[in-house]
Amino acid sequence: MRILVINGPNLNMLGNRNKVIYGSKTLPEIETTMKNLGKRLGADVITFQSNSEGELINFIQSSIARMDGLIINPGALSHYGLALRDALSEIGVPVIEVHLSNIYAREDWRAKSVIAPVAKGQIAGLGWRGYLAALQVLISELKGDNWE
Repeated sequence: MRILVINGPNLNMLGNRNKVIYGSKTLPEIETTMKNLGKRLGADVITFQSNSEGELINFIQSSIARMDGLIINPGALSHYGLALRDALSEIGVPVIEVHLSNIYAREDWRAKSVIAPVAKGQIAGLGWRGYLAALQVLISELKGDNWE
């Protein structure tokens, strides 16, 4: 089983960004933790980050044949990334959207996600642990555990 983990704009700056909002873990630290958890749960975790919406879309489209599920933190693209949303709507695997901060407790414009309607679910506000929760839920779903 292969899970793709995609991170959008500015997430490469984790550890340096506002630590009150985004925490102190770096993206490589989060990715390593996810890959280790994935191995324990029987999944290969493939990670990718880009500050470019087009690069994210190209990577997703080129990976369709080798993924069973996808976790995405689209960053600011959550709010206006319609091309990314369209790409995610066509991949045919479950998608979980993750946000480090609680986007509903911040500025009003952050509370609207164009990605949410094409995602199986969304996890927001749990910091880096939200990625782990998403991974556990997604693997459970792919192994046949019913979400209902």
